Amino acid sequence: MGVFLSNIFGNASIGVYTLVTDRLFIVPSLAPEGKTEKLGKMLNVKTVFTTIGGSVLIGALVCANSKGMILPHFVREEELEPIRATGEDMNITVMETKRTAYGNMVLANDHGAIVDPRTKPETIEQISETLDVEVVAGEIAGLPYVGSLGLATNKGAVVHPLVKEAEQEILKNVLRVPIDVGTINCGIPYVGTGLLGNSYGAVAGMLTTGPELWIIENALDLVG
Repeated sequence: MGVFLSNIFGNASIGVYTLVTDRLFIVPSLAPEGKTEKLGKMLNVKTVFTTIGGSVLIGALVCANSKGMILPHFVREEELEPIRATGEDMNITVMETKRTAYGNMVLANDHGAIVDPRTKPETIEQISETLDVEVVAGEIAGLPYVGSLGLATNKGAVVHPLVKEAEQEILKNVLRVPIDVGTINCGIPYVGTGLLGNSYGAVAGMLTTGPELWIIENALDLVG
């Protein structure tokens, strides 16, 4: 266990390009195979190479937990095949909505999910059914794109340092884990853009400082 430093395509915003749950590590097809599979082993999950609608921005476009995955309408069938080929028993829903950045819209773990408050009720219901968790509309630091503002695992969560007390209470009740505040990549408050994590470990962008790593390790219960 622990937090490892890395990058993708020379970029520290690894959370924009990749996604990890307690089952899968999903990365762009063009990512270096050896390095990526090494990270997958560190996170104790299967590594899947694909794209989403031809895009490498997997972390921004897809939200998932161990039970299910939400994808935008433009994902191609051949891009879903590597995910299905893992044999993991999970719900996969392709959303027929105009909004597409579900990774930015949803902050989820296996216990619950917080979703952008501008999301329509019928979409929230679909997300809830797919991820098999309670889904509640909410904000972090008064901002709606909660998926980019935090990172949640089944052991803890790290969110934007300006999260309000009432927001933090909602996060704690829905995600059912301790909530801490922090930054990534030398002061960036959009934690989800530069951090990956699951119950087994975490990967932070290469610009993340020692004090930031210490907060992340403790918040996600990865110390020891």
